[in-house]
Amino acid sequence: MNPVELPSPNHAPRPAGTAVDILVLHYTELSLAESLDILRDGAREHRVSSHYVLGEDGTIHRLVPEDRVAWHAGRSYWRGREALNAMSIGIEIVNLHGDHHDYPAPQIAALVDLCHSILGRHSAIVPRNVVGHSDIAPRRKIDPGRRFPWSVLARAGIGLWPRPGGRTLDGDIQVALQRFGYAPPVDVTPADIVMAFQRRYRANRVDGIADAETCALLADLLDQVGGAS
Repeated sequence: MNPVELPSPNHAPRPAGTAVDILVLHYTELSLAESLDILRDGAREHRVSSHYVLGEDGTIHRLVPEDRVAWHAGRSYWRGREALNAMSIGIEIVNLHGDHHDYPAPQIAALVDLCHSILGRHSAIVPRNVVGHSDIAPRRKIDPGRRFPWSVLARAGIGLWPRPGGRTLDGDIQVALQRFGYAPPVDVTPADIVMAFQRRYRANRVDGIADAETCALLADLLDQVGGAS
């Protein structure tokens, strides 16, 4: 894996003593060329960037060094922390809309390799902290979309995937979602948080209803992480 070096001016120092412990996956919603133009534009009023951009053919473009902060997450929350750019690495994956378009096999194969290399350099990124933009910004963001193959990544050791037929969830689902990592429903509704979870873990039915299947999937994921907060 030899990334194409296309430096972006849009980055900042990581705060002293901050460990990289979150990996955020996005889709671009634009073509590769348009995405690279925006992510490398230092004259925009609201500058954005990511550490990597992954083309449909599997070509990896590196825009920001991993020891620098890239501006990809925006307003974001995970496991009690906000403003996640400071402790995360962001990968933009070229796809015009991940709810409607599949991700090509060469692109996913390259993504698996890239994620493995990132995880190898940053051991603090535990499986629960491999997230989509929709996980950390419910309602505001939907990427990488319902067609993103999270289960494929989990089988490759990247992130988590629930096992079917799990136990019944104990207690309130909103409390359980917060224990797993999702934001409390302050600026969003409880249904928005449930939909963010479903978008990731039960993409065939994203309705915001905490039904038995949704609760069982969440219960299993909590079992996989030891129920820890």
